Order: sequence, then C-alpha cells, then structure tokens
Amino acid sequence: MPSSDDFSETKDVSGRRRKRRNSLLLLLAAGLLLFGVAAGALYYVLRPVTLRIAVGPPGSDDQKLIQAMAQAFARDRSAVRLFPITTDGAVESLALLGASKADLAVARADLDVPGDAETVAIVRKNVVVLWSPSGLPGKGSKKQPAPKIKAIDDLAGHRVGIIGKTQANVSLLRVILTESGVDPGKVAVTQFGTNQIEELARDPTIDAFMAVGPLDSKITSEALAATARARGEPKFLPVDVSEAIALRHPLYESEEIPGSIFNASPAWPDDKVETISVNHLIVARKALSETTVAAFARQLFAIRQSLAKEVSGAAHIKKPDTDKDAELPVHRGAAAYIDGTERTFLERYSDYFWFALLVLSGLGSAGAWLRHFWRRDERELNTVHRDKVLDLISKVRVAETPEELLAMEREVDRVLHETLDAYDDGAIEEEDLSALGLVLEQFHYAVADRRAATGASAPELPRLRAG
Repeated sequence: MPSSDDFSETKDVSGRRRKRRNSLLLLLAAGLLLFGVAAGALYYVLRPVTLRIAVGPPGSDDQKLIQAMAQAFARDRSAVRLFPITTDGAVESLALLGASKADLAVARADLDVPGDAETVAIVRKNVVVLWSPSGLPGKGSKKQPAPKIKAIDDLAGHRVGIIGKTQANVSLLRVILTESGVDPGKVAVTQFGTNQIEELARDPTIDAFMAVGPLDSKITSEALAATARARGEPKFLPVDVSEAIALRHPLYESEEIPGSIFNASPAWPDDKVETISVNHLIVARKALSETTVAAFARQLFAIRQSLAKEVSGAAHIKKPDTDKDAELPVHRGAAAYIDGTERTFLERYSDYFWFALLVLSGLGSAGAWLRHFWRRDERELNTVHRDKVLDLISKVRVAETPEELLAMEREVDRVLHETLDAYDDGAIEEEDLSALGLVLEQFHYAVADRRAATGASAPELPRLRAG
C-alpha cells in the first residue's frame, strides 16, 4: 500500500501544478489587460474630435456655410467634426469663444476679438462700397443729373445709410472719415437690416450709402439696383487714403473694386475704385490642439471646391498669411498645414512611443520578477531535490540489497520528473538543470559501482514479445 510519504509527495506535486496553472492564468490576464490599455490608447488617439463652432445670425450665409461644412465632415467621416452653435451674431460668437464655450468662431477681424484668438481660415474678404445717388432725371429730360456728393470730403453735414446692424460697420465708416480728414461727428448715420433694402432706397434723408461684403454679394448688388431705381445712378466714392488706413490699422487692407463688377450696362462702376477691405475669419482659441487645428484646416481646404457647389460662399475661403507680424496671428496648427511643416504621426507621437516602450520594458522586468517570485518554491524544491540525490549517493555506497538500489533509483526518477516539469514551466534555468544532471550522473556511477561490488545484477527490463 502507498505510504503517507507517497500521499504527501502526490499532494505537493498537485499543489505545485495548480499553482503553475494559476500563474499562467494571471499572466494571461495581465496580457489581456495590457492589450486592452493599448487598444484604448489607440482609440483615444484616432477617435474623431468634435469642435464647437459659434456662428450667426440664424439664416445668414455664415450659418449656411458652417452647416454645410459640418455635414460634409460627417459624411466623409473626417477626423475632425463640427458642432455648430447658432448665435445672434459675430459679437456673441466671439463672446462664447472668449468664455471657452466654443472652440471656433466666425467673425470679422475688426470686431472685439478675444486676446487668445488666432486665425484658422479666411472665410471671405469684405469690401467697403460707398456710393451716392445721382438723382433721377427731370420729367421729359434725358440728361443725367450730377450727384450732390462726389467724394468722401462731401459727406460732412449729410447722412449715410449703412446696410447691416453691426456696430463694426459704423466704426469702420468713422475710421474712413477720420483718415480722410472728415469729422465723424458731422456725419449722421442710420443703419438698416439686410431685409430693409427697399426702405433704405426710398428714404429721402439718406444722402449716401455704404455696404460691406464680398464683391459678389447679393445684398450689395440688390442695394445698388434698388437705389438706382429710386434715386438715380450710383456715384461710387473712392477711399483715396486706403493705403494709409492699411498702414495705421493693420486689420484693414487696401483694395480695388474692378470696373463693371456690379453691372455691365451701364457699368457699375465705370472704372476701378480704390477702397478698403476687412477679412471675415474662422478663429480658434490659442490653446486648441495644434494637431486638431491642422487636421481641421486640411479638411476644410480639401472640400472647399466641392463645398462651393452647395454654398456659393465657400468659393471665397482662403488660406491666411502666416506672417508672424500680422495683427491677428495665425494659429500654429493652421500655419503648420499652410507652410508644409505639419508633423507626421510618428513625429507627433514619438515621445509617447518611447514612453510606451519604457513602460513595456518596465512591465516585462516586473513580470519576470513576479514570475521569479511566484516560482521561488519550485526553485527551492529543486535545491532540495539536488541535495536529496547527493544524500542518496551516500546511501548507495552502503546499500546491501538490489531492492534498496532499485527503490533509490525510483526515488531519483521521481525527482527527475518533477525537475523537468519545473524546467518546462520556466521555474528553473538551464544552469540549474545542468547542475542536477551532474549529480544524477554521479548517482548512476555510484549505483553501477555498488552493483559491481555486491555482485548484484541490474534489474531486467520487460521485453516486447512478437505476435
């Protein structure tokens, strides 16, 4: 019958095997956890980024453009998506940007832009158009009357009707008057909404008109046509000091209105007219990620042409000048895209990759230490086995019967079996196995010598019988 020692040894072997299984399961769980962390980090890096963009007023060309842009980004599954926030106008849009309630905003450059706002793209160039009515010909007369106001100098003591309710247009007119040597206090101003063109044209108290918008603006064209019907042919007023204004007020640029741009016959204007312009921009907070802004700019200019088929205003979108001396600087992300210095994926995340390698190296070292720690009992058992075989060598030399030698050989076989299991599990190193091999070799020599000394023969092995 099996002895209590045999049961104890069987129990120890079972326990060690169970412990090895638990160790393997723990290592598998750690591997799955590491894979999950890596997958999560990859998703975090590659997931779409949604930017809040403030734009208004409702129903304006700006809102239609941004809405079409947001739909195009979503349709193309772009890396950057847009979430439009509708506001009452550019002033409120900039206020949301300044309060960090929006990431982007659409507004004119000459508004009260927050100090940390930077340019991403030029939506359009707004050109100032000033004109006065020539008056309708008298009854039965075909001669075109001469306009009362022929230049900006003549505006003193008169009233100007401005299209658009934004205060920025009034401030812009005051800059033009001041730089032209006209006291703004002597020029009255009345503002009209973009839906009040006919009312503007029929108001007899208005002596001159002002519109600010792109050269192909439908509003400007309609206002010119309406005032021509009600008050006579337009006389365009040049801003002769446009270059001086651009030098003293960097947010404005000197511009020319080409001849016949508003009408071919008769030509409106009949020749090029000097004026000034101000950019309408998409601006972003300076703190917004360089990578995100660069991706947004790349997407925007990639779809600009196709977007123009849906919204005509998209054709005016331009890249800003990345000159560092600009009054309103370009966001570093947009500048990187425009200048071709945008960093690649590897350049952007190389630091993270090196950090990940260091972490993985550390985890590997920690895993090796933990495995070494968990299997310390098996390594200690290997030492016990080696010492046990050495002890058996001493017993072999004094053994009296073949049965004693056979029992010790069986004991050594069991030691060898457990040692090889431990080696397969990685609990002991090859050097430990080699050391045990030397001891086993000495044991077999000792057994062979003892059998020769006692005249005992080796146990006969069973033979396979044919058939």
